[in-house]
Amino acid sequence: MRQTICIIDDDLVSQFATRYCIQQYQDDFEIITCTSAEEGLVVCSELLESQKRLPDIIFLDLIMEEMDGWAFVDNLNHLAKKHNFPKIYVLSAFVNAKDRAIAKEHKLISGYFDKPLSRNALEKIFVKNGNSV
Repeated sequence: MRQTICIIDDDLVSQFATRYCIQQYQDDFEIITCTSAEEGLVVCSELLESQKRLPDIIFLDLIMEEMDGWAFVDNLNHLAKKHNFPKIYVLSAFVNAKDRAIAKEHKLISGYFDKPLSRNALEKIFVKNGNSV
């Protein structure tokens, strides 16, 4: 089954770089891009309302206007009760020890990577999940 990846990042250059890295790794993913956490929640809500599954993986920026990445995770957790929860990987341009520590301990976060996303990071994700492609 084709996996769906959602990129939530308000920086269009970072969003493009993440998409490009994923496509270079393997182009058989369906990729959804959102420019805000709010838009990401709307997309997830619409998927659930139409009886579709949530994305398999979400790459999430933490620092965004209006709603940050942590608020997105909390809201998605409430929205997605009784549904398969996506694997969420934080992507950050800033090395913030506090955010890294929170992500490491957070039960809904699968990993934390520095921007830009790299092929090595993708290999870690897919080998860890047993989804080598």
